[in-house]
Amino acid sequence: MPSDGTAKTPKSDARGPGRRRFLGYVLAAPTLVAAAEMSCAPRAAADGIPSPEITELVDLNDVMTAAALPTSGLITVEVNEDGTVSFALPRAEVGQGITTSTAMLIAEEMDVPVERVRVTLADARPELLFNQLTGGSNTTYSTYTPVRVAAAVARQRLLAAAADQFGVKTGELTLKGGVVSAPGGRSAGIGELSGKAAGRTSERVSVSLKPRDQFRVIGRPHTRVDALDAVTGRKRFTMDLDVPGALPTMVCRPPTINGRPGTVSNLDEVRAMPGVTDVVVISTGVAVRADTFGRCIEAVRALRVSWKPGTAEGKSDASVLKELRAAEPSMGLPPLTPSVEGSFTFHFRSNSALEPNCAIADVRPDRAEIWSSLKSPIVAQETIAAKLGLPVGTVKVHVTEGGGSFGRKLFFDAALEAAEVSKKTGKPVKLMWHRADDSRQGRTHPMATSRVRVAYAGDTVLGYKQRHTSVSTDLGHGLGELLTAMAAKLPVGDIGFSETFFQLSQSMPYDFGVNSRLLAETDKGFNTGSMRNVYSPDVVCARELIVDRLAAKLGKDPYEFRRRFLRDDRARAVLDKAAEAGEWGRTLPDGMAQGIALHTEYHSANAVLVEIDCRPETVNRRVRDGVAGPRVTKAVVVVDVGLTVNPRGLEAQMMGCLMDGIAQTLTSSLHLRDGHFLEASWDNYFYTRQWNAPLEMKVIVMPDTTGKPGGAGELGVAASMAAVACAYGRATGTMPTSFPVNHGTLSFDPKPTVPPIPASPTDGLDHVR
Repeated sequence: MPSDGTAKTPKSDARGPGRRRFLGYVLAAPTLVAAAEMSCAPRAAADGIPSPEITELVDLNDVMTAAALPTSGLITVEVNEDGTVSFALPRAEVGQGITTSTAMLIAEEMDVPVERVRVTLADARPELLFNQLTGGSNTTYSTYTPVRVAAAVARQRLLAAAADQFGVKTGELTLKGGVVSAPGGRSAGIGELSGKAAGRTSERVSVSLKPRDQFRVIGRPHTRVDALDAVTGRKRFTMDLDVPGALPTMVCRPPTINGRPGTVSNLDEVRAMPGVTDVVVISTGVAVRADTFGRCIEAVRALRVSWKPGTAEGKSDASVLKELRAAEPSMGLPPLTPSVEGSFTFHFRSNSALEPNCAIADVRPDRAEIWSSLKSPIVAQETIAAKLGLPVGTVKVHVTEGGGSFGRKLFFDAALEAAEVSKKTGKPVKLMWHRADDSRQGRTHPMATSRVRVAYAGDTVLGYKQRHTSVSTDLGHGLGELLTAMAAKLPVGDIGFSETFFQLSQSMPYDFGVNSRLLAETDKGFNTGSMRNVYSPDVVCARELIVDRLAAKLGKDPYEFRRRFLRDDRARAVLDKAAEAGEWGRTLPDGMAQGIALHTEYHSANAVLVEIDCRPETVNRRVRDGVAGPRVTKAVVVVDVGLTVNPRGLEAQMMGCLMDGIAQTLTSSLHLRDGHFLEASWDNYFYTRQWNAPLEMKVIVMPDTTGKPGGAGELGVAASMAAVACAYGRATGTMPTSFPVNHGTLSFDPKPTVPPIPASPTDGLDHVR
């Protein structure tokens, strides 16, 4: 059976999966349980030498989808006797809205109300292998067909049961709103039919999916299924769970990155503090368990610990930049024709989520149970089991909903720590990191440099080279294993994890002759991660700035220049729409300018147009405890993801991507000094604030162009960052080369690293306006 989403749709099948037959299963169970049967994807590239543009053959999303396909049949849709439909999603919901879009897919195929579809998050299931890994904008792309097939199997089975009950043919029945209606006014709910439709033995069946012209749910805006619970405080995150005996726990951490605890001079004194139940030394610090988090903070601040050196001891922004410069690959001999080139620096950025890093653990001598928001729960389960010396089967890992992530929750630092503390104390723990912990010891977007050279002759671009050098990105969360498992099917040769990831996640939308991109990495002493869009924001920002410079060199309009060299009609369409909706070329006051940029990835395309105000009265306006700087006053985001499942959810994703892009260009960075980051919370880490958000913002979702979804979750960050950078360059007359542009201005007094947790603020009411 052909797989969906692993290769370009042939023109002869432009209408997509609605015209194709799929195989699925009815599984043996008391009530109806249905699953898809998905065969493994074919090799993404034919034999021979691949095209220089690898992502036109296969990209990271294709690889993740192919890795997930063999176990897609283990994901099931269940019809309950109360008329609801249950689905345990093997991905992590961290605010991106995949529980809503998944519920919509099931509701569409089964003709039941979205409100009656119950999407929960599956516990760690080792048998799912790479089908339980959330990342790379892959969830909707890879689950779109398997989820629909399982739902279609259930629908077909329900109609067959109803036909048998009413003594009619299935063609005489209708299923609407979860009710099957028969001639003569007879009807039955799907809950009533569930037992009759259930299989006594597993049975292979063939189904057709609903054609797109009959969609009534997919493609229409839908409010998040968890929206009411979120705004009323009823949504339950890890710290909301009531696990018997699990008391608040925090860790006293070292003053430098990855330092290790030596001796504790006042251990008994801290153990005797009010409310404190346990104080134990663990591999990452000294853990305190108490009856409240307030008591934990008091105890952590009271600890006197001697610390061993960390992995970034004595390092600073300047020393790391020097390392990066030394590791940069050669650009080769200068071209014989004219060229435009530039070198760009991107500083460390925090990958802290709004929800503090947290986990609950209950470790016993023969078993363990973990609760946490995890995007790679199988790897977490295996690592925790090894840490505890327990068989993997005795470690149960529950995936909870998370309050933010964008790569952060691919790592399970808190879960691993919680398990270690619970084992040492012999008691359940509810561990939470302080905000300062994640700013200083958590995951960061690595510092990087990017060098770009474009050679041209007349109006013809002859070649493009980009050499991106980065502090090492940690891929030890499951993606590395996935790439290893799929290595034989990838057209990238024998290269390492990071280079493979880099090549499969970067694209070149312009016809710039012979183009090449290479990644070099150095320095494994930092806690880095796959922050939202990973390499793309920096790589695309550097590229689009050089495109602007080249256009200026040739006396061309930046928009028209991009349009001329685009390789793809979809990319050209989003660029045109952004220029039209954003009124490209309109007159603005001195010190203000427009910027436009484009990014394509994961079978999707995105163009962003912004207007920025760099006038002195704006840049120098007073902002409490912060740097105001330039302000983006207008933004138009145009997005084509092929088939959009939930336009409202996609709009929200693009708004978040835009805020990420603004932050990374203008305000958002960590300052490294003497082996530690100076930032200690969100009050001095300047993600986009209300005073820097656009006054005018529009998101335009393009009509369906492919018949199936592309990747969306990360898509908008790179073009947003690049558009803001290009606008800044045009407004100031100087191309920016270091990001964020205000990194050189430290607007706050750094908090001490000893004690590691700052004192709780007492002046909150002083700032109420």
